[in-house]
Amino acid sequence: MSRLENFLDEQNRLTAFPAKRRVKLQALCYLAQKFEPGKIYTEKQVNVLLNQWHTFEDPATLRRELYQHRFLGRQPSGAAYWLEPQQPTLEELQRKYG
Repeated sequence: MSRLENFLDEQNRLTAFPAKRRVKLQALCYLAQKFEPGKIYTEKQVNVLLNQWHTFEDPATLRRELYQHRFLGRQPSGAAYWLEPQQPTLEELQRKYG
């Protein structure tokens, strides 16, 4: 069984976005922990933060996945992002997406 640790380098950065849903959800939970509660981020700031925590240069995919799984909220225009106050748990996501 794959685990998130298999996708982290020595600096704890994601080296790939896992294909298996279980590990992908773990990766999203991990990345969501890097955001500061109550802080408003621009899209550029979200990208900079995500780029610090992965090596495969695809912040847009990570940002989109964090939003789609309700870790991040955003204005409809995409001008502002924030960490959702109610974070989904890994267990909830695994039940939802099986």
